Amino acid sequence: MSKRFSTALICLGALAVAACSESSQTPRAAAERGVPVIVETLRFEPARTRAEAVGTSRAIVSAELYPATSGEVTRVNFEPGQFVREGDVLVELDWRKEALAVEQAELQLEDAERLYDRYRRSAESGAVVPTALDAAKTAAELARVELRRARIALDDRTIRAPFDGYAGSTDIDRGDRITPDTPITTLDDRSHLFVSFDIPETFIGELAPGDAVKLETWGTSGPRVPGKIVDIGSRINPQTRTFAVRAKVVNGNDRLRPGMSFRVRVELEGELYAVIAETGVQWGTDGAYVWSVRDGKADRKAVRIIERREGHVLVDGDLDSGDIIVVEGVQRMRDGIDVSFDVPRLADERLSQPAISNPTADGPSTAVLN
Repeated sequence: MSKRFSTALICLGALAVAACSESSQTPRAAAERGVPVIVETLRFEPARTRAEAVGTSRAIVSAELYPATSGEVTRVNFEPGQFVREGDVLVELDWRKEALAVEQAELQLEDAERLYDRYRRSAESGAVVPTALDAAKTAAELARVELRRARIALDDRTIRAPFDGYAGSTDIDRGDRITPDTPITTLDDRSHLFVSFDIPETFIGELAPGDAVKLETWGTSGPRVPGKIVDIGSRINPQTRTFAVRAKVVNGNDRLRPGMSFRVRVELEGELYAVIAETGVQWGTDGAYVWSVRDGKADRKAVRIIERREGHVLVDGDLDSGDIIVVEGVQRMRDGIDVSFDVPRLADERLSQPAISNPTADGPSTAVLN
């Protein structure tokens, strides 16, 4: 055998030994690295139930104005949509006769008081009998009443704003003759609005004054505004099986109007439940379950789905806040399998958290299976 051939055999043998050695070490190295999974710390949140309804708004103070008496319109002092202050004169009627009646009542009162004063001085000397003095006193009081009545009649010739607000449209013009049945205009204080809506009777007892509601107009560009419940109806409507609720909305920019319809959303908070990523929930023949890590081992926990949210679900089961839950790689889990974490402090830190974990706690961490 030549020297060159012997050298070739030796090299081939060395390569074979190296290949066998590498082949025997690869599975062991893979076992040491393990199969990576993703875990997260369990937290609890309240279950939420959303009730939706259609509401109708009205101004916080609203009135339709009518004249107190009949007469001819002499002045209309407002424009539709104008903001007016309490006490501003909106419409004036012909008041000449009423002004004369006030003057006459004033003269009659002066005369009656003058007569009563004369009788009172004379009565002290015995020149006037008591009955005449009493009659003069009554006449003076009646004259004072007539003067007040005349002044009220004169005041009724002007229609004033009873509160601050926005005047509506009117069909009244100067020269029109109106009666107490003739509508003058509307007046709305729309700094705040009341929105009334009906809620199914299943929510009775779940709402209370002061609870927040979300309101949205039906227009695509309409604003979304927050509101608060101010009162709740005391009866259930037997036909619709609902009860009335009224919310108050601030209308600071005056974009909303009385009579608008709103989409009303009320979110109710219930009991606390565990929040788990959707990928961490598995299904078996006996229902849903999740994998938790206890004492370094995988532990299968049966759960019941309470509520689904975007990317997460609320579940009920034998779980505690701070539990380590596998959310990715669950298909490789087996009950009792050993689990070790890349970050050894993870379990100690998170298991020591309070009963309701901070939603802003550190995000998912990586663990490995041996």
